[in-house]
Amino acid sequence: MKRRQILAAGGAGSLAALLAACGGGTDAGEASSDSSIERAIALAERSSTANVVAAVPNAVVDARVIVIGGGMAGTTVAKYLRLWSNGTIAVTLVEREARYTSSIMSSLVLTGQRTLGSLQFAYDTLRTRYGVTVVTGEVTFIDPVAARVRLAAGTQLQADRIVLAPGIAFDAVPGLTDPNLMPHAWQAGPQTTLLARQLSDMRAGGVVVMAIPKTPFRCPPGPYERSCLIADWLKANKPGSKINVLDANANIIEKDNFLRAYTTLYPNIVQYRPNSEVLSVDSATKTLNTTLGPVRGDVVNLIPRQRAPALVAATGLVNSADGRFALVDVLSYASTAAPLVHVLGDSSSTTQPKAGHIANQEAKVCADALVRIFGGGPPDPAPVTNSACYSTITMGQASWLAAGYQYDPATRLMTSVPAAYGPSIGWSSDNFSEMGTWFNALMADTFA
Repeated sequence: MKRRQILAAGGAGSLAALLAACGGGTDAGEASSDSSIERAIALAERSSTANVVAAVPNAVVDARVIVIGGGMAGTTVAKYLRLWSNGTIAVTLVEREARYTSSIMSSLVLTGQRTLGSLQFAYDTLRTRYGVTVVTGEVTFIDPVAARVRLAAGTQLQADRIVLAPGIAFDAVPGLTDPNLMPHAWQAGPQTTLLARQLSDMRAGGVVVMAIPKTPFRCPPGPYERSCLIADWLKANKPGSKINVLDANANIIEKDNFLRAYTTLYPNIVQYRPNSEVLSVDSATKTLNTTLGPVRGDVVNLIPRQRAPALVAATGLVNSADGRFALVDVLSYASTAAPLVHVLGDSSSTTQPKAGHIANQEAKVCADALVRIFGGGPPDPAPVTNSACYSTITMGQASWLAAGYQYDPATRLMTSVPAAYGPSIGWSSDNFSEMGTWFNALMADTFA
């Protein structure tokens, strides 16, 4: 498949195929908003194919790229750099783990509907089908000028460009002596299993507390989705139990669906408190001291504020206004502080959400830009990205949200396209089934 076709299929094309039949709200007794989402999809499709019309120079390229981080962004950019360069760009992926564990869908592990193993993906195909050199190791130093990387084992790697996609790190929470006492489970892995066990062991009539940090954080609808899923699970498995949702923010993304779920499905289970920021905790008593006063729980799911990992800061790339993330030129995702280093996904500061589908899209824009640059040309001047996101409202029903972003040359930012934004009206079992199809397609596009 050619690069133009892959960009369309991996972006808006797959979104159209997966969302065209979504009615939303049929099980909730409300009308569908098919017409608005179909218009959004049509606009995204036109933009997605348009952004690769410019001819790419046919010169044979011979370049080396080091990709740091094997998540949604890092794996995608490594794969498509090899594909779109016809193998002429040598790519080395450095990742500390032997397998990737998806945070997408991981809240279903908490309710026993999925296993952690079902969310794990290996790098074998990246090696055997695409010829990516995969190194399992820890990067301890990056020279952003010489494009050189040093590993903990002492190995040094040299490249023409570096793509940095290490995900997120978490702020320390005052008073939290052991993170496992109040697991965030916001990076799927051991804490996901731990939180599932804590919920299972909780007494009937117990209280779960979820603390949502200030934005930006990974997967904007994610905490609200998780709270609904846990509430439904509590209703079925822990009679008389409640979940207190402490939100440091004033507003919820996809507000109508989540607030409606809180009030109609879980009026005696969910207590939602906006503008409730965690200031400190008492680990011994599982008490959170918030701007609205102390709150205690039997199980505490404390999601701290997020930032780019220390490696990004140590390389001198953290330069956003909030001092947390790396500013980038979204035509290529080159760092504004070090043009030979490109920063993707959760570590970057852009106007797009921090989410797996968007990370996949950013990676394709970056791969396309690097192929053009190595071929002697400029990046595509009008990139487009789009995203689909499903949210579990019950253990068998889901809502969805679609969004599209287009480059604005005046602001040099990716701007939301109003006609390409569309939430479902309500939730349905059909959406829940389609969520699995969407997830499988996204992971296949990234890892297969």
